[in-house]
Amino acid sequence: MSSAILTMTISLLVLMAGCGGSMPKDIGVRNNRLADCPPSPNCVSSRSPDAGHTVDPLTYSTDADAAMRALKDVIGNMKRTRIRTESKGYLHVEFTSALFRFVDDVEFLVDEQARLIHVRSASRIGHSDLGANRKRVEQLRSLWQQKGTPAAKEDR
Repeated sequence: MSSAILTMTISLLVLMAGCGGSMPKDIGVRNNRLADCPPSPNCVSSRSPDAGHTVDPLTYSTDADAAMRALKDVIGNMKRTRIRTESKGYLHVEFTSALFRFVDDVEFLVDEQARLIHVRSASRIGHSDLGANRKRVEQLRSLWQQKGTPAAKEDR
């Protein structure tokens, strides 16, 4: 192997290893809310007031604990996921991209009164994500609807 190819391969491996980024400081629940999205287009949230960042929350028709168990089951069947934090009504999951190992932080927060699960999905690094976070949330929504929550299955 030529030294140029070897150098390029090593450089690419170093770049790929460093793409995860460090965990943001705004992860978690504050005042019963997830953090707002930054102005950059690499984040979506069900609580965002602007169309560029907004996505619909997940809905459920059972109790909150059963909904969270169902959500964890959906996430557990997705590739390259890691649950980082779990508490009553809250979940923080890392999703890692296949090729460059980019890490995105996805958070879920239950609103028991409204029977909603709010979601926020944000890239750790970069400005644009080429729609990856929005696609992920919509993929989650599709899997969520296919699975249905326990009460939703009984209602069918």
